[in-house]
Amino acid sequence: MTVIDLLAATADSAVAAAPTRLDPIELFVSADIVVQLVIAGLLIASIWVWAIIIGFTMRMGRVRRASAAFEDEFWANDNVDLVMGARRRKDNPSARIAAAGIGEFRESHKQGLKDRQAASARVAQAMEGQVADESDTLSRRLNFLATVGSVAPFVGLFGTVWGIMNSFFQIGLQQNSSLAVVAPGIAEALFATAVGLFAAIPAVIAYNRLSHTVNGYEANLARFADRVHAQVSREMETL
Repeated sequence: MTVIDLLAATADSAVAAAPTRLDPIELFVSADIVVQLVIAGLLIASIWVWAIIIGFTMRMGRVRRASAAFEDEFWANDNVDLVMGARRRKDNPSARIAAAGIGEFRESHKQGLKDRQAASARVAQAMEGQVADESDTLSRRLNFLATVGSVAPFVGLFGTVWGIMNSFFQIGLQQNSSLAVVAPGIAEALFATAVGLFAAIPAVIAYNRLSHTVNGYEANLARFADRVHAQVSREMETL
């Protein structure tokens, strides 16, 4: 067998042994320890992102249904104390907003309505503050989505840079710049960037969508507070 035939046979066997598709698990196992830590951190962040998305979506559904039911009952029932008492301890932002306004009205009435305009302004401020608190409470966990969406690509890029540096180190160590030496390390490095994007893209999309949902719900709460304030102001005029 000639030298050319031997080289051809070696190349054919190498091609036959080469993987036919990417194996993420193999890339992770073969990666440098730093790259592995980066990938593991990004995967944990991605799991947390999806947990927040699912949990927040389910909670918003419950809160919206509870608020809608309370508002319908609030406007249909003349006994405010009965409505407020039944829902006071439940996760119901609309009930807490109404309680803030009515509580301020009763406190002002207890002290004597010497200045109805000032009392009406205090009622409005109490409910506006409660609307802001409810919005902040709902959107608090969304900050993590924004953080992952902005930071995860750079964390993945750090893993990629580290992996490429390690590949160049292997070139110098083996004194061989062939693709067979460089390719595995580069593939492992680029896998870190792919995982970073895998964590960041859903986080950005979910943050934008869920923030829009919170803003819309906050607007609904503000409209409900305005209606309650109008009703309280009319009652003040009769006192």
